[in-house]
Amino acid sequence: MEVDAVIFGGGAAGLWSLDALHRAGYRVLLLEAGDLGSGQTITSQGIIHGGLKYTLTGLLTPSAQAIRTMPGRWRRCLAGEDEPDLSRTRLRAHYCHLWRSKSFRSRLAMIGARAGLQVAPVPLDPEERPAVLRDCPGTVARLDEQVIEPASFVEDLANRHRARLLQIDCANGLEFVTPSAGQVELVRLINPESGDAIDLAPRCVILLAGGGNAPMREQIGLNTERTQRRPLHMVLARGSLPTLNAHCVDGTSTRLTITTTRDANGRDIWQIGGQIAERGVNLEPEALVRETARELRETLPELNLTGTQWATYRVDRAESAARGKRPDSISVVEDGNVLTGWPTKLALVPMLADEVLQRMRDRVAPAEDDRTAARHAHFEDWPRPRVALPPWETISTWITVDSAEPV
Repeated sequence: MEVDAVIFGGGAAGLWSLDALHRAGYRVLLLEAGDLGSGQTITSQGIIHGGLKYTLTGLLTPSAQAIRTMPGRWRRCLAGEDEPDLSRTRLRAHYCHLWRSKSFRSRLAMIGARAGLQVAPVPLDPEERPAVLRDCPGTVARLDEQVIEPASFVEDLANRHRARLLQIDCANGLEFVTPSAGQVELVRLINPESGDAIDLAPRCVILLAGGGNAPMREQIGLNTERTQRRPLHMVLARGSLPTLNAHCVDGTSTRLTITTTRDANGRDIWQIGGQIAERGVNLEPEALVRETARELRETLPELNLTGTQWATYRVDRAESAARGKRPDSISVVEDGNVLTGWPTKLALVPMLADEVLQRMRDRVAPAEDDRTAARHAHFEDWPRPRVALPPWETISTWITVDSAEPV
């Protein structure tokens, strides 16, 4: 079966690119080996960053320049005013807050953070602050960075394209026919349920699978040196917690980043990242939980953590290689008829999809083909990937800080 493009990876980058290519008239399918959003998308905190964290030195860095227009674009999509229409995506918050620790460096950073951004901090009077930040010393600001519910976002995009999403088995049901490295002639698939086989003849193969990009590049005969992984060890807190979506600034870094959601049983959940998640890579879960509780007590002294339950999860940020540092922006690599892309940040996904679409337009025009129904009929019995569950719904062991014993 001839198609214009086959996308591998059903996270934010793959789904947004699928939508962009389909709207441009391309015949495109998306293949996913696990659950939609599994890995980086579903475990993200859902913040649509506007570059604040990259200006804490007081300079408008390349990272900040790349990302600063993204909150406005996301806001239009989430309001249904731009494509893709994401008006069914649930929001955790319409904006974040920013507070600083007591250090002098932190005070300087808050000043520098206002430089050159389209989304800049707006200082709040005490009565305008969230209750948990009301007694914090110094500046508390509002930052117009929306916070989305990642699972809802994935479901919203996926629902637009169910007929174009296929579940695959990479180990036993996927083969690339490559006359030469980076030139994919056929993608051979086996239906994971029926065992039926089908050959796809794509004009372009697009790898947007995060951590899955490297093994697929190797399978296609391409080098894997284009990729890197930077690990995080995130913390979850569960209990009677106030709603807070905020960054704690300390010097030139975000000491803590907290977002709030609720689990299936209606319990408050905090996702806690920032520098604590980077430092926590070398800590065991119990030690990281204790360190996080200490950080919270120091930066939010009025917070009551009695009865709070804790857990951690690890996730790798799969990116284009940048000598172990964070890339400044998106990256798309072209080898033969294979594109490999990394968005770097959730907020940059629309920019990545734009680049993928432009690369496609530079290569091939959409085929004039009105056999959409016939193509979809080939996949009527093909299993469709489901949306991944967030980590707080899959973790079975939670601990308390005082006892560090499983709950």
